[in-house]
Amino acid sequence: MNTQDFITRELKYGAHNYHPLPVVLSKGEGIFVWDVEGKRYFDFLSGYSALSQGHCHPKIIAALKSQADSLTLVSRAFHSDILGEFMEKASKFFGYDKLLPMNTGAEAVETALKLARRWGYDKKGVPEDKAKIVVCEDNFHGRTITIISMSTDPSSYAGFGPFTEGFIKIPYNDADALQRVISDKNIVGFLLEPIQGEAGVAVPDDGYLKRCYDICKANNVLFIADEVQSGIARTGKLLACDWEGVHPDILILGKALSGGVTPVSAVFANDEIMLTIKPGEHGSTYGGNPLACAVGIAALEVVEEEKLSENAQKMGEIFRSEMQKINHKMISQVRGKGLLNAVVTEPNGDIKAWDICLKLKEKGLIAKPTHDHIIRFTPPLVISEEQMMEAIAIIKSVFEELPKGVDKTLC
Repeated sequence: MNTQDFITRELKYGAHNYHPLPVVLSKGEGIFVWDVEGKRYFDFLSGYSALSQGHCHPKIIAALKSQADSLTLVSRAFHSDILGEFMEKASKFFGYDKLLPMNTGAEAVETALKLARRWGYDKKGVPEDKAKIVVCEDNFHGRTITIISMSTDPSSYAGFGPFTEGFIKIPYNDADALQRVISDKNIVGFLLEPIQGEAGVAVPDDGYLKRCYDICKANNVLFIADEVQSGIARTGKLLACDWEGVHPDILILGKALSGGVTPVSAVFANDEIMLTIKPGEHGSTYGGNPLACAVGIAALEVVEEEKLSENAQKMGEIFRSEMQKINHKMISQVRGKGLLNAVVTEPNGDIKAWDICLKLKEKGLIAKPTHDHIIRFTPPLVISEEQMMEAIAIIKSVFEELPKGVDKTLC
């Protein structure tokens, strides 16, 4: 079978809810992947940050294999010998009393919403069924019915109503907007992405997170950070919130918590919040399964041992600096933190961001556009400077071969 054969089979038997690049991958190692015909690519998407430790990291794979030989699942009806070890490791790693393990990022967001509402009823004294949570426009927290009820993107919510109530939407990167609504005594939490990933790596102004946190503290409202994409060393610090010294009341993690090996997510909070949920009130058959725990422990150890935060910071500065040197009319902005970056483009005739990604693929680098005109560049955090410069050369060569477009100063 060739590339098109594999794609045709997927389209015939699978739902058409994704629009992938026309590449069929069969192997991964470190920052590289190979397609079914043996061609190697730099992976500059890395599973939307899930593969921060790189493809098939030896330590993480070894942990998976070792655990798979002894115990894979018990459900939470019983204890396992590794669950407490994972909980202790991760809770101390991020500085919280407890965590609640789930599988996917969306499940973790749903868990955080339930925790915030229950805290609001039990601790803040909000009347039953009146709790509200403030969210930001252009957010992306997942695709469940409740989560798309918070969305302002029609591609996420259109045609899927009716929607869940209890959300107040305000502009992102606008602390004054939060200040204007926060006086509502039924507000229990403010949920945001410290950097909006799916929106195209929208980085807020310096001081925004800290001011929002202070507003929440002054009004007895929980500050809830969705760091599923931005967390675990991706932005050059352990958490994106660390850039402003903010410690969220509820922290949501996923993706790189597993190193891209098996679904692992978790919600972190201190006892006052976490213990409001009692036995039988929330859970997941696979949440905290032994495989996930073994993988999660190894994934965090890799982040620490290989100093991935420091490498992300250094490589990110190199990437943005080199991208800003590209002189092409299609590039309107380069933005990001650490190795969570994006190049914002403008159409050039019939050429759009998708076409650029196709050209990158032909030259051996895979990335994906979002919102038609923004290309995210998020390689694994294990990338070396030599590999980064080789990848940057590919990106530059693609733009050098594109038509230069119309000089707007002449219009």
